[in-house]
Amino acid sequence: MSARKEKPYVIPIFIPHSGCPHRCTFCNQHSVTGSRQNLPDPEKLRQETGRWLQYKSRDRGFTEISFFGGNFLGLEKDTIRRLLDEAACWISSGKVHGIRFSTRPDTVDPETMRLIDKYPVTTVEIGVQSMDDRVLELLKRGHTSADSAAAANMLIKAGYSLGCQIMTGMPGESWDSARATAGAVADLKPDFVRIYPLVVLSGSVLAGEYKAGRFEPLDLEQCVRRTASLYKEFEKNRIPVIRMGLQSSKELNAQGTILAGPYHPALGHMVFSYLMLQRARRILDAVPWLPETVEMRVHPSSVSRMRGLKNANIRSLKSTYPRVRRFLVRPDPGVAQDEVVVAD
Repeated sequence: MSARKEKPYVIPIFIPHSGCPHRCTFCNQHSVTGSRQNLPDPEKLRQETGRWLQYKSRDRGFTEISFFGGNFLGLEKDTIRRLLDEAACWISSGKVHGIRFSTRPDTVDPETMRLIDKYPVTTVEIGVQSMDDRVLELLKRGHTSADSAAAANMLIKAGYSLGCQIMTGMPGESWDSARATAGAVADLKPDFVRIYPLVVLSGSVLAGEYKAGRFEPLDLEQCVRRTASLYKEFEKNRIPVIRMGLQSSKELNAQGTILAGPYHPALGHMVFSYLMLQRARRILDAVPWLPETVEMRVHPSSVSRMRGLKNANIRSLKSTYPRVRRFLVRPDPGVAQDEVVVAD
């Protein structure tokens, strides 16, 4: 058991809804994961692990078997032991280095901590969702913000790498509530964060609320701006945000799965593009006179972010600064990844 800092190679094992005491209003994990089998038997777990190891490139080092989609510590204790025993065999073989899982904050307690202490668990992600207790109540999460803080403190004290998953666009959430959640989660000092937009999934409780006109999700533009605001809070505190948006899948993209909401397979890219656009505008607004051609230098990995999806940022700049006929984006390895430099 030890916290890891480098980006791991993750072998995903999905256990949708398993271990959950009830279903939150937004949830339909079968749609998100595309999995219909709740719990893998030992043979299935061996097959999946072996299959994913075949795809591992030589330059990927630290590897974790990762149980996602359910409430891992809410499973029956014998089931937890069975899954961890099988995963631990791969660690003993030297082909895998650790075990990772996601769980509800209220299932992290002294008893479950003693249980997992016997196994090579390296990373635990907790589904915080919000640090606003009113929002949590509307979601019918069944836990409070205090539960999230207590779970985080226990896991960090025990030496696990901690991840916090939060959502945005939830019922009852305002800009102030979202920013307060980001600040409160940053104060927990997790090793990383995931930010998910709330979308209305077919088969969820929230689907009925949406159809009845009692809930309206964020649109895509609102979601990008709100997610960008949350990202900046974590960036300020030097906490990596390892995902923004739902993982694209055949099942999630199927017609009828998402009824409404800000789903886009490139949401993270859109957030980074929005932030680059704001940086460019601040620089250009400070220039007293702009030439007909403006050259912007960015890190080579940020060229597409600066241009935006389908050159959306370039079109926006041309609209904002009509005197400029051309905006050129040039790669420059000397520029930081999140910076924009306007050439003299």
